[in-house]
Amino acid sequence: QVQLVESGGGLVQPGGSLRLSCVASGRTFSIDVMGWYRQAPGKQRELVAIITRAGTTNYADSVKGRFTISRYNAGNSVYLQMNSLKPEDTAVYYCNAHLNLVNADYWGQGTQVTVSS
Repeated sequence: QVQLVESGGGLVQPGGSLRLSCVASGRTFSIDVMGWYRQAPGKQRELVAIITRAGTTNYADSVKGRFTISRYNAGNSVYLQMNSLKPEDTAVYYCNAHLNLVNADYWGQGTQVTVSS
C-alpha cells in the first residue's frame, strides 16, 4: 500500500504561482512513476505531468513551459511548480503513484487550485 498526502493548493490571481507538494509513505520503494492529474467541474480527470524514478518527465500540452514537476526525498515525494497560472488551470489536483510491477495506481485526496481575480 502507498499513501499520498498533498498540500499547497489555494486561491491565486491569474499570472501567479503556486507549488504543490505530495509526500508518499508506505511501500514507496515500489513506486515507479509519480504524477499530477487534475479534474475541473464537469470534466474528466486529465494528466498534468508525470515523472519517472529516472527523472524522465512528460507534460500536458496545456501546461508545457509553465509547470515543472520534480521528485525529492529519495524519489518518494513530488513537487509541481505552477507559474503563469490561468483561470482554466482551476481544478482539483490529485497526486498519483504508479507501481509498474503490479500495475497499481494510488491517489491522494486532492487539493483545490483556484485561479481567479
